[in-house]
Amino acid sequence: MFRQRLIEGLTDAVGFVVGSLLGFGLGRLVGLELFAEGYSAGSLVAIALVGLGGGMGLQAARFLRGRTSPPGDPS
Repeated sequence: MFRQRLIEGLTDAVGFVVGSLLGFGLGRLVGLELFAEGYSAGSLVAIALVGLGGGMGLQAARFLRGRTSPPGDPS
């Protein structure tokens, strides 16, 4: 039980971080600066991209983890 929870937590964390980094990279690619001084429109869009990327990465990790579970496993 402990091992299953540890795997879930680690894959969720990796998915979130990778997704956030992809969102950050996409923002940089289109010229948005996440750490700009103040809260300009571009900075807010960059923050939103990082959040969306993190959420999408988390969901992707959960989806992939669900596909790899053995048949009959309720998780």
